[in-house]
Amino acid sequence: SNSAMTAILAASVIALFDATIQQIVALAVLMPIVAGMGGNAASQTMTVTVRALATRNLDIHNAWRVVRREAGVGLLNGLIFGVLIGVCAGLWFQDTSIGGLIASAMLINMMAAALAGILIPLLLDKIGADPAVSSAVFVTTVTDVTGFFSFLGLATWWFAIG
Repeated sequence: SNSAMTAILAASVIALFDATIQQIVALAVLMPIVAGMGGNAASQTMTVTVRALATRNLDIHNAWRVVRREAGVGLLNGLIFGVLIGVCAGLWFQDTSIGGLIASAMLINMMAAALAGILIPLLLDKIGADPAVSSAVFVTTVTDVTGFFSFLGLATWWFAIG
């Protein structure tokens, strides 16, 4: 099934960084936060987008304006939630680097979530697929893969692991 394939893809991304996770256990604790927050943001955007497509409030004429607006919302959400979660994680693990890493990964993933939440349903609609049925699995994959890759990739780079 598509869900199994996307879960395997996300697990494969995590496996790329097994050495990093072994050295910094806090990353394993925080990974679900990055992916979960991205998934929540993407689901919200996707739901609004699918409804707007169904009610014909979103079409090719206003799509780019809406995409730009959602990108701005993603940026703002990424900054706000990134700082909040970054401060909490930094205090929790008594490590400002961990806080900065999760804040940066949150910003990246919230932007990806906003864009995936609107662009994937638009693309599916354009090719004649029902975005209400097909969007969720693709959007979840984008936020999981982007969240894990950005968080673990930044950590590997920052701590010069590997």
